[in-house]
Amino acid sequence: MKHLICFFTTLLLFSCSTENKIEENLETPNLETYYPDNNTDNWDAISLNELNWNEAELQPLLDYLEEKNTKGFIILYDGRIVVENYFNNHTASTNWYWASAGKTLTATVAGIANDNNLISLDEKVSTYLNQNWTSIPIDKENLITCENLLNMTSGLDDSLGDSISADNLKYIADANNRWAYHNVYLKMQDVIATASKTTFKSYFENNLKNKIGMSGSWIKLNNLNIYWSTTRSMARFGLLIQNKGKWNGTQIVSEDFIRKATSTSQNINKSYGYLWWLNGKTSYQLPQSQFEFSGSLIPNAPNDLFCALGKNDQKIYIVPSKKLVIVRMGASADASNFALSNFDNNLWEKINALIN
Repeated sequence: MKHLICFFTTLLLFSCSTENKIEENLETPNLETYYPDNNTDNWDAISLNELNWNEAELQPLLDYLEEKNTKGFIILYDGRIVVENYFNNHTASTNWYWASAGKTLTATVAGIANDNNLISLDEKVSTYLNQNWTSIPIDKENLITCENLLNMTSGLDDSLGDSISADNLKYIADANNRWAYHNVYLKMQDVIATASKTTFKSYFENNLKNKIGMSGSWIKLNNLNIYWSTTRSMARFGLLIQNKGKWNGTQIVSEDFIRKATSTSQNINKSYGYLWWLNGKTSYQLPQSQFEFSGSLIPNAPNDLFCALGKNDQKIYIVPSKKLVIVRMGASADASNFALSNFDNNLWEKINALIN
């Protein structure tokens, strides 16, 4: 009987030990955040196996991306490349447009200028651009602050096209009373240029682009200033934001600004920060609409996800809880769109199958 008890005790201990080892093996590795070197194209990778991801779901994801007109796709885990693929004659060295996903570059540079006391987000825009930068009454124009440009609550009419000339900036509501997706955010670039006594491009390159090793350039197109770069450069920027504005030990933009930029920035569209879209909120509004939709922006995605969304499905997804940065560049997956599309939710169904 004594031998039998010993046998079952040993069996139980072995079973518990094996179970603990399986649980340990299923945990994702706890690694120090990796930053790619600024002067080379070398970039550390980590395998699906090391992360205990479902390798069988990788090819279905890649097939779906190719079918949906994707050109570049990257998944980073804590800075390391897990997946990097190029499709439809695109390569790692090919530039592509960010479209409105590049709004987040302007927001980040505004944060840097604010950190450096060049501007104040609480200050009225006319302090930097002088009066009559719009065609609305001066008392109404003076209500519009730099923050209103970043959170899309300027109150200016968003139905008049892309031009941000004074003649095309007309009153529709007092600032802070209406959320509308509007190109007037580009006036933030003029504010930064005026305050820094240089060009926006120069300030951007010296204070953001060069510090994290990005490539690319701003190109004027139909009244818009559009950023073009490689997919890896988009991923570099996402990694900076995922790590709360820090790059390899250097704070490029303050953690406090990143927190504000990626939190609800006004009480009208809960799913919008400072030019960033936010998941996991109770409602959201979309470009060119005043309708409030109930529910989360991307139901299949983690609640703490926030993202840069650009026309025709340019995407930077950031998920702090999972240490993920995911980038998608390409033509529109289905119909042309301004920011959010059905593709977001469908893509996250495929991503979840891989990472879970």
